[in-house]
Amino acid sequence: MTDVSPPPHGPHAVVPLSPLCHHAQAERGSADDGRRDAGGRSGAVSDSSDGGSAPEGAAGSRRKDARRNKAALLDAAAAAFVASGVDAPVRDIAARAGVGLGTIYRHFPTRSDLIIAVYRHQVEACAEAGPALLESSASPFEALRQWIDLFVDFLVTKHGLADVLRSDQAGFETLHTYFLDRLVPVCGRLLDAASEAGQLRASIEPFALLRGVGNLCIGGENDPGYDPRRLVALLIGGLGRGD
Repeated sequence: MTDVSPPPHGPHAVVPLSPLCHHAQAERGSADDGRRDAGGRSGAVSDSSDGGSAPEGAAGSRRKDARRNKAALLDAAAAAFVASGVDAPVRDIAARAGVGLGTIYRHFPTRSDLIIAVYRHQVEACAEAGPALLESSASPFEALRQWIDLFVDFLVTKHGLADVLRSDQAGFETLHTYFLDRLVPVCGRLLDAASEAGQLRASIEPFALLRGVGNLCIGGENDPGYDPRRLVALLIGGLGRGD
């Protein structure tokens, strides 16, 4: 499947998603627990065991704690990537998360495991932000505009991770398919809502829009005078009917 984002051009800093995305992460159910990442590696696991003899309430509490701990650890890794790139020392990530080095390595035996987990974590956050924005925004078009801003943030993250993952081509392609499978439908839902509200000048396929946004993001890392966000804002502004 065609990439909707520009190819990586050297190391990039990871840009964290907005607080809204992290709010969406906090509301995520247990469906993600135990799911293997798209590159074929296991994600973070709970430090506790849900033994058969444990009361159901206690087991449920441990699962919730494990989800919170996993999200906090991945948020700390993303923040460390912002500060130091994807080669940030594991010790710094552990310090940000308030855990020991052993906890990091128990959840993510290799740096690639951690990078993939951060990638998936932010894909899910971006995907879940779409419905949340539809609920909270003043209009469907405003929800689309804000979500595209988050998508642009994610593209910067994706570039930094892609540089590392290219060495595992099969795993990278699987992960990229997951990226498309999660985000293209969310964009489609936002476009449909804006269209039904009469807020779009013309129809556009979600994949085409995301690919266009991705292409506009090429080159900004090497040219301080190039502002992809401004161009994306003009693109989205031209898509809407206005007041």
